[in-house]
Amino acid sequence: MLLDDDQRLRLEYPRVAEYLDMAPQLQGTGDDRADAAFDLRFVHYMTGGASVSSNPYWDIVSPVVSERGDRLVIDGGNPRGSGRLGYAATILQSAYAYAVPSPQTLKWVSGCVGSRPVVELGAGRGYWAAQLAAMRVSVVAYDVEPPDMTDNPSFPSASGQRDAWHPVHNLENFAQHGWPPGSTLFLCWPPGWGSEMASSALAEFEKADGDHLIFVGEPRGGKTGDNAFFDGLAERWSLKSQDHKFVSWWNLNDVAQQWTRK
Repeated sequence: MLLDDDQRLRLEYPRVAEYLDMAPQLQGTGDDRADAAFDLRFVHYMTGGASVSSNPYWDIVSPVVSERGDRLVIDGGNPRGSGRLGYAATILQSAYAYAVPSPQTLKWVSGCVGSRPVVELGAGRGYWAAQLAAMRVSVVAYDVEPPDMTDNPSFPSASGQRDAWHPVHNLENFAQHGWPPGSTLFLCWPPGWGSEMASSALAEFEKADGDHLIFVGEPRGGKTGDNAFFDGLAERWSLKSQDHKFVSWWNLNDVAQQWTRK
């Protein structure tokens, strides 16, 4: 058994070994059974165990989702979450995606885009693109640093995990192919902290007469997007709908929104 072979675990699945080393040192949710069950799911799916839904990220976190007011959050049954869950989140975000693609949200995105082709910029490992493609959404993913082609600090390579879940092309490829007619721009957790990626993507999309955007991330002042991006949305776009069943980590404020050009 893998857990009985520490050397093999550290060699083949170093991120899982890191978690198992650190988790006992961190405060849990207060429910030892729930924490243990989470750890078992984490180990199972992060070491290649069969996925019930073909969405291992969701398989790991779905049992620890709570309803808190008008939000659905991954908190393990504790409104304050836990240090353990917070540490697990950093590993899961690196292995899959920063935002959690629940089946409900994927269905919502699919309904919003309809037959429109989707262009995802800043796709990371392409996990959202893979989940949308599984729903027969036509999606092409791009990233400035595709993790299977170059070093990406947000999605570093590690033994035992995929570099990419869906083909992720570089920006040179995007420059060659551009925007398909009638496309939807999909931005999922575009970088914040002063990065102009989100506003630049929006400006280029507008130059191509793009008029339909799906944004998944935190509102202005959060960890995603830049002020120019949110200014552009406020001035030139209208919020058409929001997924009110979007699932977020308890310590984040991300949302899923559909915007259309004014």
